[in-house]
Amino acid sequence: MADKSMPLISLPVSELGERLSTGALTAREVADAFLLQIEQSEPTVKAFVHHDAGFVRHQADAMDNYRRSGRSIGALHGLPVALKDIIDTAKIPTENGTKIDAGRVPLHDAWVVQRLKSAGAVLMGKTATAELAYLHPSETTNPHNPEHTPGGSSSGSAAAVAAGMVPFAIGTQTGGSVIRPAAYCGVTGFKPTFGAIPRTGILQQSPSLDTVGLFGRRPEDVSLLGDVLFGYDPADPATSMAPPARLHEICTSAPPVPPVFAFVRPPGWEKADPQTHAAFEEIAAALGEERCFEVELPTHFADAIELRARVNFVEMVKNYRTYLRAGPENLSPELQDAVQQGSATLAKDYLAALDWPDVLYSGLGEIFERADAILTPAALGPAPKGLGSTGDAIFNSIWTFLGTPAVTIPAMTSEEGLPMGVQLVGPRGEDARLLRSARWLLEWIETLSDA
Repeated sequence: MADKSMPLISLPVSELGERLSTGALTAREVADAFLLQIEQSEPTVKAFVHHDAGFVRHQADAMDNYRRSGRSIGALHGLPVALKDIIDTAKIPTENGTKIDAGRVPLHDAWVVQRLKSAGAVLMGKTATAELAYLHPSETTNPHNPEHTPGGSSSGSAAAVAAGMVPFAIGTQTGGSVIRPAAYCGVTGFKPTFGAIPRTGILQQSPSLDTVGLFGRRPEDVSLLGDVLFGYDPADPATSMAPPARLHEICTSAPPVPPVFAFVRPPGWEKADPQTHAAFEEIAAALGEERCFEVELPTHFADAIELRARVNFVEMVKNYRTYLRAGPENLSPELQDAVQQGSATLAKDYLAALDWPDVLYSGLGEIFERADAILTPAALGPAPKGLGSTGDAIFNSIWTFLGTPAVTIPAMTSEEGLPMGVQLVGPRGEDARLLRSARWLLEWIETLSDA
């Protein structure tokens, strides 16, 4: 149990939820605490593109009235959550990070927003995204140092959690748009198995890759949010009917035996910061041979980065045709370049690329027979200086392409005092076990640090 004098915004999400459910805290008290933090941090961090404090308080008061009625409350009752501004919200602007959609107000909520409301969450606002969820950065800064990028494209969602403005937030990943900003901002980022969370009502960039992702301070936080959002929607063909994932229950349980990790130096390892090399070699050595072994990915994994980009760019041309009609002067050079590459790709090459995720995934079978999760960097290093780029997704895009679940935990700090993330990757469908391994590893690293 946390210290009762601890500020509300610093309490573990599970404790906030417990106090809300017992009536020890009101939703209004929780909302006011986070609103104060937004007021103090937002001028520098610039995580939000739409935020209405009055509407936040109105929602919180409604949650308190609902609880006083004696009816059953939802799993997220009174807990604040922020949404990436490519997720449709009825009667609230959703502008997709582009001036082309300035003033756009959807008529309907996205599937995930409907779920959040049903669970009693309080919507704190819409967070900044890179233009059309691609590479051209927003104005958001890194809460640890405003001169450094927060990553992207889910920049505002990661920064909002890191700055204590919300306990958790929702983003999306098509390349590395959840894992990378989470690592840069020093929070937990979780990209579930492809198709675990329906995408209906969310800007579609690349339906073969787009994945809804979650941000929180710790693995147990994102597991709580994931339990609400995992599900089936017939409008999203990537989803399927399945039993409840039991993410939070399994994540917070003790593993039957301590997990085993496979340390992988991914394609592009030579580009990584020397601090990344040293940190991962140190972690692998500290875990010891019983808990960690090193393994090389099959040779064809070197092609996965280019194959993923090929699929992404071709599908972007199709799905962004409305934006392309607006003219190149309304699109960033980064987006124009991606569209040009997609337009130049032959159909046979695109279709061939679609066959590769399952082929490559089969090559992980031996690794997952021996290990609970792959241990690998979340980014080349700490967040680069400057706001003109969102960083490099080279260590994330392979796992997006394969549809495997991935999570990054805030386990390291660079010499400059910036966060560095440890990424774990698990078998498809084993999201709960992956989060449990992430929680175990984070606590193990914290114990080492305290020793």
